[in-house]
Amino acid sequence: MRLTRINIRKALCLGLVATSLIGCSNLPENRNSAVTAAEVSSFVVLGADGIPLARVITTAAQCPQISLDGQVVAMDLRAQAETIALRTTRSDPADSKPSAFPVLTCEKSIPPHTASVKVAGRSLPLPKNEAKRIVVIGDTGCRLKKSDNAYQSCNDEAQYPFARIAALAAKWKPDLVIHVGDFLYRENACPDGKAECAGSTWGYGWDAWRDDFFNPANSLLQAAPWVMVRGNHESCKRAGQGWWRLIDPRPLLPGRDCNIATNDNIGDYSDPYAVPLGKDAQLIVLDTSNTAGEPIPDGDIRADKYRDLYRKLDTLSQQASYNIGVNHHPILGFTAKQDAKGKISLLPGNRGLQSVFSGINPLLLPPRVNAMLSGHVHLWQEVSFSSPHPTQFIAGFSGTLEDVIPLPEELPEGATPAPGAVVEHFSSWVNGFGFMTMDRTGANIWEVKVWDTAGHEVNSCNIEGKKSICKVARVK
Repeated sequence: MRLTRINIRKALCLGLVATSLIGCSNLPENRNSAVTAAEVSSFVVLGADGIPLARVITTAAQCPQISLDGQVVAMDLRAQAETIALRTTRSDPADSKPSAFPVLTCEKSIPPHTASVKVAGRSLPLPKNEAKRIVVIGDTGCRLKKSDNAYQSCNDEAQYPFARIAALAAKWKPDLVIHVGDFLYRENACPDGKAECAGSTWGYGWDAWRDDFFNPANSLLQAAPWVMVRGNHESCKRAGQGWWRLIDPRPLLPGRDCNIATNDNIGDYSDPYAVPLGKDAQLIVLDTSNTAGEPIPDGDIRADKYRDLYRKLDTLSQQASYNIGVNHHPILGFTAKQDAKGKISLLPGNRGLQSVFSGINPLLLPPRVNAMLSGHVHLWQEVSFSSPHPTQFIAGFSGTLEDVIPLPEELPEGATPAPGAVVEHFSSWVNGFGFMTMDRTGANIWEVKVWDTAGHEVNSCNIEGKKSICKVARVK
């Protein structure tokens, strides 16, 4: 009878965990087994002015309590569990489905000077006064896209190594993690007969978000607070519903949730905000998720939105001596294409943003912006200029299918990512998965390292002011 009583008690405790996330302290064994990454994810995301927000995503019936320096309070409900009716997406209706979120999203703003935050007995990471050690990742999801006939091997760690990358980055013990966008790539169902992705979740609901981001990123989510940047895969016609429910640090407002396509002119845009790094440096986070690859004409809502974004970026940059802009689409980086005869051509940075920003400033970015961190291009890249442009880094190499067209070790004469930008130093790594780290060694000096999936350093760079230079021009 004793074993029966224990089993009954375990069942009762599992029910308690499912409703309150408060564990049962006297279970004889496996006391934390009921709370798994599939059932609950907890993390800290930084919002405007660096204000930390504790987030919990849970299958429980109500939001859990949170302990702030020992004071226990209830978390606030951000988004209730629901299935959202099918809306227009980037895919055909036959290849889309309603987004199901059978989870609550709960949150609590963490007051300044809080020293300890716990949820269900687990400590959450808190921001430091100075973020000296920063991990940068981007484009982390497993690509399942019918229109591209692109079906990544989501079940193979070698072909989809994001979980391994996240674990290695966590071991580096960062003060801060920056994700430069594109979290969710599992857009369409894996076709029958494709063993490499068989059984993969897909769509824009919680199950795809869980498997493409929250589960593989779990170790890194526990390691440090995050700054999360919105990519084009999080635009309203794609995973925007999950972006607003689960990720974005701003309030979730009716009409800004991407649930109804007629509201996309609201949901696809948001204001930039600054995150202090300490000692007169800051990040400025930009939402450029809905930009175009071609010039944006006047009269297009994006022209007005991105002009406004530029002006607000300029204003925010006055707050600190050293500014790092963070957005998804590289403004000052290169991409490449290859024709049927094998000829490789270099393509410039995002022409949509360039077309709008150049109308305000021919140099494209405000003068107090020192560096840009971006993703979108599935590789790692560094570009530095003799012209007064900020250095550009691209870190879109942390999980999704890599670009494989090689970039040159030396750029052709006159090659430029934007009109008037004169390249002084250029470095790249194509067809290699990994993550980037930034270690602050001075007021405007950073040591950058690039790491592969074995934890080996493959390149290192120095940033000083607006300039950067790397040891290896092309990682092979």
